[in-house]
Amino acid sequence: MIPRKFEQAVFLFLLSGLISCIISFVATFRATGLVDGFFSLWGGAFIASWTVAFPVALLVVPIARRAAKSLIADEL
Repeated sequence: MIPRKFEQAVFLFLLSGLISCIISFVATFRATGLVDGFFSLWGGAFIASWTVAFPVALLVVPIARRAAKSLIADEL
């Protein structure tokens, strides 16, 4: 099992993978349609997008979390 201290990184790894999978599928399908070799094209797009998405998520999520907290009012 993975130690709890890596929970945030594992979560972002899985989330960025799922989002990259879905978005690359949609983008590849819209660009090419269901052509011969579609799944090979999609697989390449998925891997390329995931290698970008995971490090970006590591950098951007803390910033987005702070921004969201600043927009949320404290309960009265």
